[in-house]
Amino acid sequence: MAREFSAEAATVAPAARAARVEVRPLEQDWSQIVRRCMEGDSSAWAEMVRTHQKRVYGLCYRFTGNAADAEDLTQDVFLKIYSNLGSFDAARGSLPVWITTMTRNLLVDNFRRTRNQRATGSLDDGWEQAEELRPADRLVAEGPSPHEAAARNELAKMVQGALARVSVEMREAVILRDLQDLDYKEIAQVLGIPEGTVKSRISRGRAELARLLERNKQEVM
Repeated sequence: MAREFSAEAATVAPAARAARVEVRPLEQDWSQIVRRCMEGDSSAWAEMVRTHQKRVYGLCYRFTGNAADAEDLTQDVFLKIYSNLGSFDAARGSLPVWITTMTRNLLVDNFRRTRNQRATGSLDDGWEQAEELRPADRLVAEGPSPHEAAARNELAKMVQGALARVSVEMREAVILRDLQDLDYKEIAQVLGIPEGTVKSRISRGRAELARLLERNKQEVM
């Protein structure tokens, strides 16, 4: 059973809370939010979790294909983020990129530990929690008929199977670019590789994914 993540689980009660200012996430001064978190301001930590949790969960789910594992990993990511707040340097990159890097590193570690336990659940499983379009929904924009819904569910299973067979290096590059919408420079920061290598992995990953999907399509015809 997946553990519930509490925004206060990794914090201590602050001596005093700074007044909360309601602004849009893009307008947040995350350096100040990070500083407040390090000072023990639980409201600042709750704000960080609330803003970034869906993105972290989405990345964990897309990488593992399992909703319960994604929830547990999301909790682990935020515990790791909290314990490493002091290493965030706004001069070296944005907070979302730093959080994505932390998430990716934890996912790779988890992948290495569980490489013999590959997830087999549907790629659509748990997508509502992320409140984002499912992969199949990107291909079918209009409201689906029952036949279209069945076909879309079958496509989702094929995508999940294909993703599981793509190498982890190419898979993470494709996920970060096509599903997390990071640009090449940001992906290079996250993966710690040159932009040219990022582009190569994305190109090869897309080609491999398309090849696997085409082969699966032929096998079911």
